[in-house]
Amino acid sequence: MTEDTQRVWDLMEKFSICMMNTWNGEELRVRPMSANLDRERNAIRFLTDTRWHADDEIIKYPKLALSFADNGNQKYVAVSGRGAISNDRARIKELFSIPAKAWWESADDPNIRLLTVTPIGAEYWDGRGKVASYLSMAMAAATGSRPDLGEKRKVSLG
Repeated sequence: MTEDTQRVWDLMEKFSICMMNTWNGEELRVRPMSANLDRERNAIRFLTDTRWHADDEIIKYPKLALSFADNGNQKYVAVSGRGAISNDRARIKELFSIPAKAWWESADDPNIRLLTVTPIGAEYWDGRGKVASYLSMAMAAATGSRPDLGEKRKVSLG
């Protein structure tokens, strides 16, 4: 695993929620999702509900994007990947947690599905923090130079 690949996973681990972008054939759909990372298997897993139609979209159009953000620290990760829906009850039970109880009474709810995203590529922006970024932008504006806002890299994950 390269240093940049490692950094992508390290940054994603700092976030518990991401925005998932799917396509329904007519328009983009964006929804917040609770991410469960499995770095060793190059997988990001989510619990989803058949009544929310994300599973239908992903079955028909498996390409999707995930956006992770920590605006306060100026850290961002954008992931492109392929999604797959399954009814793996053992894995669903494994991922079922206290936050999931806000949506379902138990892991046995027949509407729960497992969404597994295999990341193909990512882009990360590892900023130096809000104050340092603003100071760098102010200095760049005053001197006519470009601000140093931290590292930005494109990374292949597939």
